[in-house]
Amino acid sequence: RYDVEYPAIRYTSTPTTDRIAALEARLAAGETRLDGTGPGGYLGSLLGALDIDVRSQVLVFSKTSLQTGGISAATPRAIYFNDDTYVAWVQQAPNLEIASMDPSLGPVFHTLACAPSASPRFITGSGYTGASGELTSHEGWILTSHKTPLRSRCGGWYVTGRPGDEAHLGNFIAEDAASLRDLDRLRVGTLGSLAGVVDTSSYPVGTSDIVAFLILEHQVTVQNALTRAAWDARTALDGAARGEVAAAGPDPIAAMAESVVEALLLAGEAPLPGRITGTSGFADGFVARGRRDRQGRSLRDLDLGRRLFRYPLSYVIDSPAFDALPDPLRRQVYRRLAGVLRGDDSDDRFAHLAADDRAALLEILTDTKPEFAATLRTSTP
Repeated sequence: RYDVEYPAIRYTSTPTTDRIAALEARLAAGETRLDGTGPGGYLGSLLGALDIDVRSQVLVFSKTSLQTGGISAATPRAIYFNDDTYVAWVQQAPNLEIASMDPSLGPVFHTLACAPSASPRFITGSGYTGASGELTSHEGWILTSHKTPLRSRCGGWYVTGRPGDEAHLGNFIAEDAASLRDLDRLRVGTLGSLAGVVDTSSYPVGTSDIVAFLILEHQVTVQNALTRAAWDARTALDGAARGEVAAAGPDPIAAMAESVVEALLLAGEAPLPGRITGTSGFADGFVARGRRDRQGRSLRDLDLGRRLFRYPLSYVIDSPAFDALPDPLRRQVYRRLAGVLRGDDSDDRFAHLAADDRAALLEILTDTKPEFAATLRTSTP
């Protein structure tokens, strides 16, 4: 779809400014160091240096990794994350796998050898899964997002929290494809503990928190939408500057903005089947990092009853990746958000936004995003 070295992109040759690049600069300057003597090699030290909460840990036993040999239901891969960086660790594997969001380039991928070194260097879905970590059947494999009902999410993942009535595919190990015929009866749902299911003594914490899983899934969905729209917009704007005819119609930027607005507003979000409760403490730490308006409200405030967020607009709007969108695209996103939240737009995609949701979101964005506030003042209903 893209030539990564297209002049408007230059993915492999553009200097990165992501969190890993910042850490490398601190390491080179002697301002920080990584300790590789822990049980996971550099894992604990790296998470601390990147400001990643270990309570974000989610455990996945499907073989969706560069290092599949060590992954099984007994030895799941652990993933840790913050707002822009993801670290994956496989027991006994030689490398840590890292993905970090660069504001301009989107996700940048790195590895770091687990074995201690004098100078450590960075080198730049859901399915029915069996005990070995392989997919038991490709027929049920799907890409999931907030639009996917919870009962079809979490396949290949361990999921812990306060057990409730919600059904999903987490914690379910399919023996063979034939067992999927009785899937509803075999669903395990959320577990209060992984004791007796998998030995978590080698991991920093013993949880695979359902709230962390839902936040991870949401965050990746929105970041993917931002990355695709940003690349498309840069390509279109560069093509227009070269005198090329835009293939996406007379106003391609408007079409790209729609995909971002839909992702930010969680259009089509499947309702949660009941109260979702994590037990690792991740949710408290996540909410505490929110930027708050004058009434103390934040886009990180969680609902976890009928939907994921109390105020249904993604906190990812308050990120360097969003702020780095090409100016025409970002301004168009703000204009569309203003129209939707004022009630000017009656599109069914946004029918899930009640009047009080729209009013609250207008106030939160006005207080926390100055560019949005300026757009609201100058745009006409």
